[in-house]
Amino acid sequence: MHDEQRVGQLIEAARNAMAHAHAPYSRFAVGAAVRLTDGSIVTGCNFENASYGLSLCAETVALATVNAQGRFADVTEIAVVGGAMDGGEEALVTPCGRCRQIMNEAEQMAGRTLAIYCATPSGDRILDLTVADLLPHAFGPADLGIGPTKKS
Repeated sequence: MHDEQRVGQLIEAARNAMAHAHAPYSRFAVGAAVRLTDGSIVTGCNFENASYGLSLCAETVALATVNAQGRFADVTEIAVVGGAMDGGEEALVTPCGRCRQIMNEAEQMAGRTLAIYCATPSGDRILDLTVADLLPHAFGPADLGIGPTKKS
């Protein structure tokens, strides 16, 4: 599959996941899609809670689902799409600090550089990033003497 098509497919999966967001408090929906080494895609959406600190980000939901499948080391790329539920102005959404740290964990466990795509819901604008772009000087498993692991 051509790179542009592959990235477009991943962004579309994130956009579809965004439609399932539970965001009654912020009214800001986010979807994430994670591609694995075999080409399969796992998605997640944000899930808010009245006790705000218990809310889950789309990226965290998707990566936790990947881990629950025993495939954390198989992550190759991640797309993130988000926006106001009222369909307001399109903006590029980038992962929060916690999600950046979780992406760093996935990257170190996979032993490969992950591609991170942050896109507008329409896909008209796409940031092509790496975890190092999002989280320079990151702390992770390698700092604790833990190397890549293959669970699958």
